[in-house]
Amino acid sequence: MRMVYIHTKKVGETTYYTLRISYRKNGKVVTKDLENLGTDLSKISIATLEKKYKKEVRKSYKTLKRFLDTNYYLREAKKKKHKQHTFLTQEQHHSIEAARIHYTTKFLALDKLSQHEIYEHFLLKFAVNSTAIEGNTITLKEADLLLRENILPKGKHIREVYDLQNTRTVFAELLKTNPKISHKTMILVHDALLVNIDRRVGYRTTDIEIFGQPFKPTPGRYVRDDMQFLLQWYNKNKKTLHPFLLAVCFHHKFENIHPFADGNGRTGRMLMNHILIQHKYPPLVVSRRHRDEYISVISRADAAIKSDIGAVNEHYLPLIEFLALSLEESYWDTFLF
Repeated sequence: MRMVYIHTKKVGETTYYTLRISYRKNGKVVTKDLENLGTDLSKISIATLEKKYKKEVRKSYKTLKRFLDTNYYLREAKKKKHKQHTFLTQEQHHSIEAARIHYTTKFLALDKLSQHEIYEHFLLKFAVNSTAIEGNTITLKEADLLLRENILPKGKHIREVYDLQNTRTVFAELLKTNPKISHKTMILVHDALLVNIDRRVGYRTTDIEIFGQPFKPTPGRYVRDDMQFLLQWYNKNKKTLHPFLLAVCFHHKFENIHPFADGNGRTGRMLMNHILIQHKYPPLVVSRRHRDEYISVISRADAAIKSDIGAVNEHYLPLIEFLALSLEESYWDTFLF
């Protein structure tokens, strides 16, 4: 199969673009340059390329479109003046803002039906990956049949089925009602995610231990106190902290408290995305492929709040970097149309 793509090469401060084709011949990969595209990416369009390489471009349309569109919105993000944020690098900031610009100017400008269809596509990936991090074994294909056609996967535990169905229900309800972050919202989200899975509802009042993890969750006696502090922290910082940092740090602080007997990870990732959407930023998917790294950076962030649960400091940097990359990867894979 022949694949066409745009190759980049940076010489000093200048980036050069070349249209390349790659294919297999006699068991070896052959790469050829088709055309020098110059140094100005804004002058390159798929329509122009199709005039010369219609057959090749059609086969690689999605790859070329993603490259050109993501770079276009990255340039748009760089044009805007942004407030500098201590814990976001310039590159991370531009990447996050590029996704936000596309999300607000293109995606949110779509009709409701088109938005719904794309959100359904996102939800499928989010539900499969978020539940898989907690041990769910239902595949993406099985989940698609389950959520779209109500076809139950064979050989799976009914809990796994409810896990995915509940995730879909909760995400849709949050989009519809857009509730503010509150004790009521967090408890409702958790309880709805665990319908038919775990009967323990509301904040826990007993102590728990997370085996294999170095952190110690808040003792049951103090869970509501710590959750009240988290809400105060959120309300204090929601207008001053960058929305991405707000969502990421809230997610970690929530997980560190571990306010529920079960389902804390699923609830925390759902709330993180709810915060992003409320602030006009796109939701993200933490890939199950990166589960170990995700758990590692979450654990490393514990040092940030060793003496003060409200702290935001350099110990959050690995988690910020990980989730910024997760946002970039999952956004353009799902919301580009």
